Amino acid sequence: MACLVALTIAVVDQSTKALAIAQLSTRERIPLIGDLLGLQLAFNPGTIMSLGSGSTWVFTIVGTAATIALFYAAWRVTTTGWAVALGFVWGGAIGNLLDRYLAAPRFGRGHVTDFLAYGNLFIGNLADVALGVGVGLGIVLQLLRTRRHHAATERAGGGDSLQ
Repeated sequence: MACLVALTIAVVDQSTKALAIAQLSTRERIPLIGDLLGLQLAFNPGTIMSLGSGSTWVFTIVGTAATIALFYAAWRVTTTGWAVALGFVWGGAIGNLLDRYLAAPRFGRGHVTDFLAYGNLFIGNLADVALGVGVGLGIVLQLLRTRRHHAATERAGGGDSLQ
């Protein structure tokens, strides 16, 4: 399941980036929801808001390590919910890592293609959205797991309630 989700995310991400390169401009923003969300092409050597622009090679190494770790985690996951969450994160990581390896200016130091302009804050892409969705889903799954564990502990009489 995680592999299918990751593959789908990576293919959709790379397809939308190719479309953005073909259709959008780095100078002109196309509003979608007023000034809140628009389309504008950008090439990001760093992370969110171009942080670490001079360290593109570091992000390539970190992204490669994360992608390998997520591959390993995908084989160990035992529930569909966690498989989907991991798949979103893994697919987002792969989508941006492909840019790091294959995009200009050169192999391993490529700039990530961004096109979703969030007001005047930053410009991102669908891989970034997938990363956020996967992390958010993981947080929700962990909170639900913790809640179920506490409820089971209370039912078993092992609670720490003061009486």
